[in-house]
Amino acid sequence: MNILLRFIVFCLDPLGLGRRFLIRPAVNLSWNVYDRVRSKADEKVGTVRELVLRLGLIAFAVVLIIWLAVFMYAAFYYVYMPAISHTRPVHMQFKTCLETSTPCTFPHAHVSLTKKQQLLMVGQAYKVIVNIDMPESPQNLELGMFMVCAEMRDYDSMLRGHSCRSAMMRYRSPLIRMISTWALSPLYVLGWKEEFQQVPVEIFSRYLEERQHPITDVYVEIQSQKIQFYTVTLHIVADFTGLRYIMFNWPVLSAIVAISTNLFFILVVFLLSWYHWSDAKWLHSMQIKYARLTKSLEPGVILSRASSLRDDDDLVAYSDKSDIADVGGDTLSDVDADDLVLVKKSGSGKRESPDALRKRQSKKTTADH
Repeated sequence: MNILLRFIVFCLDPLGLGRRFLIRPAVNLSWNVYDRVRSKADEKVGTVRELVLRLGLIAFAVVLIIWLAVFMYAAFYYVYMPAISHTRPVHMQFKTCLETSTPCTFPHAHVSLTKKQQLLMVGQAYKVIVNIDMPESPQNLELGMFMVCAEMRDYDSMLRGHSCRSAMMRYRSPLIRMISTWALSPLYVLGWKEEFQQVPVEIFSRYLEERQHPITDVYVEIQSQKIQFYTVTLHIVADFTGLRYIMFNWPVLSAIVAISTNLFFILVVFLLSWYHWSDAKWLHSMQIKYARLTKSLEPGVILSRASSLRDDDDLVAYSDKSDIADVGGDTLSDVDADDLVLVKKSGSGKRESPDALRKRQSKKTTADH
């Protein structure tokens, strides 16, 4: 097959001019065009990959910053905001009189708030409310006013607060009661509504928790033997003020403002860090300083420096001796020169003038004579 193709090409172009001037240039041009297209495609693919990588890094950084801002606000909200309310059932107890089958003592109860060391937040004001569900019975309507007392005690049973408040049922005239009863009679018949009133009694309006004596138990007493009630509950509600009031009553607005503020500061820190780490000159200088420091702390370098310092001291002493000999004009002994060098070193550190050296030498010569 290959021989047949060569024979056909030789028959069509026996001198090889077409292959030399047409086919080969066309093939070379085709290969060049293919190489250029392939190189451009590779460049575009590399550019697209780099672009996708950069977009991915930017998206990751944005998500990380947003998540960090939200996490910071959530952590601050969890730490700063206390529990809004604490509700405990109050199980009243009393002694019954055998003759009249009525309570002989005031209804009272012990409410355990927590078995831990602390339930309420220190420094936060709380409202302590006792809710009494009282039926609209003739005995309760004739009861009138009564007192409700409560004691706050810590884990050592020490009294930390005591208060009593008066309460009574809401008054309604017989006509209003009759009209409301007739209007709501279908609900009463079906059991969807009951004839009772909930009487809230605010025992403490602003109770502040103490760090050293946290409240763990509450003692409640209703000072009336004729009262009738269905259930009694104890509510401890936080009385928010300031920033906590805003965060509780406008949670969406406070969350938007807080998260935006966190985003701003995180972006500022991120941009400053990016600018600081992108410029590697300070890092290179620190590396050079560290290398010099480690090199200077090597034992051989320290010994060489110590020997060089000793050689420098010897040279300074020799130069001082030669200077003294030159100033005096005569050759001094080593002892005298050493004395003068020591006097010079023990002085104020300034070099003495030649006149002063001559006077000192003349005085010493006179003393010798």
